[in-house]
Amino acid sequence: METEEIKREPALVVIGTPIGNLGDISERAIKELREADLICCEDTRRTGKLLNLLSITPRPDLLVLNEHTEEKRANDIFDRIRAGLRVALVTDAGMPGIADPGQHLIKGAIDHGINLEIVPGPTAGIVALIASGLSTSRFVFQGFVPRKGEERQRRLQEISRDDKTTVIYESGKRMERTIQDLLNICGDKREAIIARELTKMHEEIHRGTLRHLHTKISDISTKGEFVLILSGFSEDHYVSDSLLKEELQEMIGSGSSKRDAVRELTSKYHLSKRRVYNLSIDLSVDEA
Repeated sequence: METEEIKREPALVVIGTPIGNLGDISERAIKELREADLICCEDTRRTGKLLNLLSITPRPDLLVLNEHTEEKRANDIFDRIRAGLRVALVTDAGMPGIADPGQHLIKGAIDHGINLEIVPGPTAGIVALIASGLSTSRFVFQGFVPRKGEERQRRLQEISRDDKTTVIYESGKRMERTIQDLLNICGDKREAIIARELTKMHEEIHRGTLRHLHTKISDISTKGEFVLILSGFSEDHYVSDSLLKEELQEMIGSGSSKRDAVRELTSKYHLSKRRVYNLSIDLSVDEA
């Protein structure tokens, strides 16, 4: 494959950086970091360490661009690019904009007619998806799920019904609870993997059903970066009573009769009419 010389035009250059293994950085990424006039980054210490490891001296100017500063600094960055600078955008690890800062700046650059260049790099979700062995033909990225409340329950219910493989980012400290919640909603047989510290020295990949992963989660360290991959819903998967009640409530609350709701869910999930009907009887008057 030929290496194409990159023109030195003013631009926002989005650069993927290693998620753990320094050897994964590309020659093009190193070149762009070395020649950038300014590097926008989440943490100057982390990016400074990366530049030192890559022997990039003298070091380009660094500007903190995180979830708290991205929006208010965007116009200043665009002005610098219009003035002729090449501005690199990186995060602590992986591709900017994927569960990391950068999306607002990238969208703003497009809206303002700013030249945008992408230097591809590792992404933890894609690495974990491929390593999972689960279907990659259709998948959905859910990022970090809400931590609590009704919003969390709605998101997990949505995930449980999706027939596509799902990629989820999660904190090690919350992984056990998320596995438990998914087990309650999806049932025992749904396949999943937990990937920890991908590409690093202590990389771990644990595969199995949600039930199996739940039995071993307490033995997995909570330190480091985690990705959870969940197989999509299919007719062969167990459908929990809580999921069926949730859908019954939604349908009846939207105006469907109890009889129609039971008929639709029976057909949708290929279940016995008696089971769904009995669950509809269990709904309280307020729920229905």
